[in-house]
Amino acid sequence: MSLLSELSASIASGAVEVVDLTAPLSATTPVIQLPEPFVNTPGFALHELSRYDEHGPAWYWNAITVGEHAGTHFDAPNHWITGRDLLAVGEVPPRHLVAPAVVIDKSAEAAADFDFLLQVEHLKQWESEHGPLPTGGWLLIRTGWDARSHDQAAFINADETGSHTPGVSADCAQWLADEAPIIGIGVETVGTDAGAAHSFTPAFPAHHYLLGAGKYGLTQLQNLARLPPTGFLLITAPLPIQGGSGSPSRILALVER
Repeated sequence: MSLLSELSASIASGAVEVVDLTAPLSATTPVIQLPEPFVNTPGFALHELSRYDEHGPAWYWNAITVGEHAGTHFDAPNHWITGRDLLAVGEVPPRHLVAPAVVIDKSAEAAADFDFLLQVEHLKQWESEHGPLPTGGWLLIRTGWDARSHDQAAFINADETGSHTPGVSADCAQWLADEAPIIGIGVETVGTDAGAAHSFTPAFPAHHYLLGAGKYGLTQLQNLARLPPTGFLLITAPLPIQGGSGSPSRILALVER
């Protein structure tokens, strides 16, 4: 049997499970909130065109309005000023959309400290237990934040000092960009940076370093608790928007059971 035939048979039998890591996309999907004078991204809206009526008697269809960076989405390098001359989302090589991935679980730490930051030493410890980060693959960071994704206020978790959500430290972001062999990181929060990252040096270091290095970001992932630490394949499917900086995406993991 060919490799693809074997994979197809394994999916059909359940020996390989397809785990959906995508948050439902609707009018209630949380979106990032920037302070004035910055322009915010629109959320998702569905505009009915016809539904088996006088506007279209045999068909139902809609128009949609949505920002590139709403819901579970893909950050292309040109999303940030440091990657402004690099790839747009429509230029991402197809081979990067099917790649190995690993998960580091820091949900306990994030539950104890909403401002938890992933450090290089956390990754070094993970590598000592599970092996090196995957060359040409993804690092997914589990914080348990997907449990809040049903509620905008809980998801953004802001008070008078700003948003409080977990992320990566500036040193860790630089290490992931410059030394780790990965093509990008994925998180469960509204963006790849911590809620307090506007105050870091540089500001928003995950965006600054990773996108500036031509790497990618995935945000608002769900169901990372259903994944093993290593040994699975990630399929990312952003829209090929020409010149776009990102796209809402369907993210799937193929996991051996």
